[in-house]
Amino acid sequence: MALFLLLKDEDVNHFLPWYPVKTIEETTRFYQERFENQEYAYAVCLKEDNFPIGYVKAESDESHDFGYALRKEYWNRGIITEASAAIVAQLKKDGLPYITATHDRNNPKSGRVMQHIGMRYCYSYEELWQPKNFLVTFRMYQLNLNGEEHDVYQKYWQMSETHFVETAR
Repeated sequence: MALFLLLKDEDVNHFLPWYPVKTIEETTRFYQERFENQEYAYAVCLKEDNFPIGYVKAESDESHDFGYALRKEYWNRGIITEASAAIVAQLKKDGLPYITATHDRNNPKSGRVMQHIGMRYCYSYEELWQPKNFLVTFRMYQLNLNGEEHDVYQKYWQMSETHFVETAR
């Protein structure tokens, strides 16, 4: 039920790469496809009642793509930043070399979360975003956990014909 409350909200899912769910069955399928076998996927819970209100995750593939979502009634309280910092500490302890994260240029608050946990902006690129089928300019951030401060994950840059470095964010 907690995941359903998050995934059904249009505002929460506006900048995420899927449409809001409409049923518990869709939520179950979503969980099975995106979270069930993930090594680094955690529920974000309130300390006072341990009720899940969001998630943080990092992919195990070469991108080590980092992501998060939080129910909108808990936005702007530092909750997702705190949860993100905790997972980053675990990822570093486990030896992941880096994490990447992207956000739509029209969603700068997501970028601020990335900055608050130490991620740095690397570049921007355009992508025809699926399944929503519209052009998005993404900002790619990276946090190197292995001390290799100048290494930058290049896959998104290479896959996009339109890529650039913004000077003012």
